[in-house]
Amino acid sequence: MKIESIKINSFGNLKNREIELKENINIIEGKNESGKSTLLKYITNIFYGTSKNKKGKEISDYDKYNPWDNGEFSGKLKYTLNNGEKYEIFRDFNKKNPIIYNEQLEDISKQYNIDKTNGNQFFVEQTGIDEDMFLSTLVSMQQEVKIDQNTQNALVQKVANLAGTGDDNISYKKAIEKINKKQLEDIGTSRSQGRPINIIKEEKFKIQDEIGELETYKERKEKIQKSKNEIEYELKQIEEYLQIIKKAKEIKEKQELDIEKIKINENIKTNYEQRKTELSKEIEKIKAENPEVINKSKKEKISRKSNKKNVATLLLILGILIEIINILLIKNNVILFIFLIEIIISTFSIILINKKENKNIKQEKRQNEQIEKQGQEINEKLAKKEAEINILQNNIKDQEEQIKMQKEKIELEQNIEKERLKKESNKNQIVEDIFEYLNISYKLQEQEGEKNSKILELKSLELEEKEAEPRLEKIASLEERFEILKLREQELLKDNEAIEITKQVLEIAYKKMKQNVTPKLTEELSENIKKISNEKYSKIVLNEQNGMMVEKENGEYLSLEKLSIGTIDQLYLSLRLAMTKEVTKENMPIILDESFAYYDDERLENILKCLNTEYRNNQILIFTCANREKQILDKLNIEYNNVKL
Repeated sequence: MKIESIKINSFGNLKNREIELKENINIIEGKNESGKSTLLKYITNIFYGTSKNKKGKEISDYDKYNPWDNGEFSGKLKYTLNNGEKYEIFRDFNKKNPIIYNEQLEDISKQYNIDKTNGNQFFVEQTGIDEDMFLSTLVSMQQEVKIDQNTQNALVQKVANLAGTGDDNISYKKAIEKINKKQLEDIGTSRSQGRPINIIKEEKFKIQDEIGELETYKERKEKIQKSKNEIEYELKQIEEYLQIIKKAKEIKEKQELDIEKIKINENIKTNYEQRKTELSKEIEKIKAENPEVINKSKKEKISRKSNKKNVATLLLILGILIEIINILLIKNNVILFIFLIEIIISTFSIILINKKENKNIKQEKRQNEQIEKQGQEINEKLAKKEAEINILQNNIKDQEEQIKMQKEKIELEQNIEKERLKKESNKNQIVEDIFEYLNISYKLQEQEGEKNSKILELKSLELEEKEAEPRLEKIASLEERFEILKLREQELLKDNEAIEITKQVLEIAYKKMKQNVTPKLTEELSENIKKISNEKYSKIVLNEQNGMMVEKENGEYLSLEKLSIGTIDQLYLSLRLAMTKEVTKENMPIILDESFAYYDDERLENILKCLNTEYRNNQILIFTCANREKQILDKLNIEYNNVKL
């Protein structure tokens, strides 16, 4: 890969700058604070984006390089991959994602994956190198070589880390030690004491013991709840029964009201009958006390006396007529005389008889009129009583019909209400039984008593339950705490499993690194250090016991700690250069920011020769504030591109 050109609109203290880069060696020259480190950061950020996260620093890259004068915080970079494909990146650093153009200047940004945190992953997909790998292998920053004797061990460790793990900030042994320590402190083992996993297990045992002691209350609660459920069910049944009884009572009470009406009518009928009887007795008594004043009988007696008088008169008249006939027929005077005398006597007799009889008749008539007047009064009185008896008889008949109708109505209404109650309650037999009770009020009172008894029993259970509630709540809280501990234990075991997997992965990666990468690195490193040191050191050895060692000309092996800072610095740079051939198939640019500050001229010449020959396919960017690199390159007649900031 080659960076062809850089355009900076505004980034830190760099504004409106355009830089052309060439193949192989590019010297980027500038005084201190001229923007060399800023340019290096620009190259990194245009590929990977500018983070607003401080990442342990006092200020984030975004805040550090965002122009204070409101300049356009953006820029562009052109580059070519090994396969000849050309790309342009334009990035507005205020936005997470850049715009990527192909050689035809078509926007191909959407062809690459977008990471929520890191944005468009175009460069990672093209080169296989993420930002951390880019900085740990391809970029040698100025501060990494500014070390003194007191920090020599740090540089030695970086060399060992880079050779062992491929990252100068990662030591396999220290990583394993830290993981083990973290595992022990944050989790613990079955043999440890006072660690999270041990504390949880001990607390779980205590909780289990305490729950065991309180379990009897839990069992009692279950029994109480079962009893409560049974009583509540019984209460429900009783309540339903009571409702049926109450409704039946209402029906009965309504029926009783109707029965009372019937009784009233029956009493009225009885009163009518009693009055009728009384009137009949009164009539009989009147008749018994006044037999001679009956109108009909009196009239017959008067008629008979009148008839007798009339018969006597008729007989006398008939006798006179016969005498007269005899006188007319008989011619004898004596006999006529006798007959005349008889006629006269008879006539006088008739007159006397009629006179006497008329007198008697008048007297009897006066008596009869008096008797008749009394009889009329009695008959009127009897007629009134008989009329009243007839009215009473009709009233009695009406009452009987009304009573009959009321009884039929009561029976019909009761049957209708009974059937309706059966339908509502769906309890046919119970309804039938309730209507059979003679004293339904007593049955209602009995059921109310049973209901109150059940309520009292329920209240007693609730009181017992309430008294046990604190202990039951403690069981609940203990069980809740136990579940929390159980989940925490599972989390710790899961974390422990993850740590064990991480350790296994690290071990596998470390072994793979030692088997596949480390030999190549040590071989490449040996060749580099041999050339850089003029064959003073010809071989690099890496093992777990002694770490990294170098072989002297006389065959003696020395640990890195015994070497000078300059030699360690050479080894560190050589190792990073060797790593560039392992991290990606692309010939990536090698960026060196003041990396030769502690090199003498001989070492600098050797490293420049090495870069020119061994890394000819890589673009080299050397950031420097001195002229030594240019002078040596001119001396060696090595072509380079000079960029002044």
